[in-house]
Amino acid sequence: MEGILYLVATPIGNLSDITYRAVETLKNVDLIAAEDTRQTLKLLNHYQISKPLVSYYRHNEDVKSERLIEELLNGKNIALVSDAGTPGISDPGEELIKEAIKNNVKIVPIPGACAFVNALIISGLNTKSFCFYGFLPMNKKNRKEKLEEISKENKTVILYEAPHKIKNTLEDLYSVLGDINCVIARELTKIHEECTRGTLRAMIEKFEQPKGEFVIMLDLNSNIKEKEETNLTVDELYEMYLKQGLDKREIIKKIAKDKKVAKNEIYQYFIDRK
Repeated sequence: MEGILYLVATPIGNLSDITYRAVETLKNVDLIAAEDTRQTLKLLNHYQISKPLVSYYRHNEDVKSERLIEELLNGKNIALVSDAGTPGISDPGEELIKEAIKNNVKIVPIPGACAFVNALIISGLNTKSFCFYGFLPMNKKNRKEKLEEISKENKTVILYEAPHKIKNTLEDLYSVLGDINCVIARELTKIHEECTRGTLRAMIEKFEQPKGEFVIMLDLNSNIKEKEETNLTVDELYEMYLKQGLDKREIIKKIAKDKKVAKNEIYQYFIDRK
């Protein structure tokens, strides 16, 4: 009979943030696959759990997944954990899960802490509609494409970032999105937990020499209104801005920006219409 693969969420900071069920699962499995065995050992020692550990991280997923599947098919119950939070969410696990599904291995989630969920609920931003992008790509071309994709969103956007990369990432976001409102949470559930609200420019100035893991939440909800306005015809936009009290020159400038065309193109449109 095949074993069971348990996906066990672990604390993101405070060691008390683990469920009774997670502790019992870690006590009862035959083997624990951990992103960093040294980090997981701290958690196991805290709860007086002694189990065999095998490293399972991003660069050995292919090799280790094969071995772990063999163990599961031989009847071993395995718990997969990351250094912090829920495995598979911007952490190793996806490959093992796919292989387990291919081999009809039962997969059981053991819910618990997840950094982006905890950050979102204290942000004050729209929680009804949001999207999670994880870490931005390092490759310049892929990164640029991802930033362009984010710029088209019309909801709360959530990203993860490491302390040594946070300043560059904020500057990249600022260059594409402008000085939009955002919320940054760091060191969640730890002693120095902090949630900062403001514009991207303010965040760049604040986090010059930061510490801790970061969750960046971007307020792109206003894009809904902007997109609705962009969908209006040139004439409809003209009437809308005229009612706002703008003069013709200002209106042409605004319409050109909305439609992402040169001002003389809009100017020519009104000349031809006469």
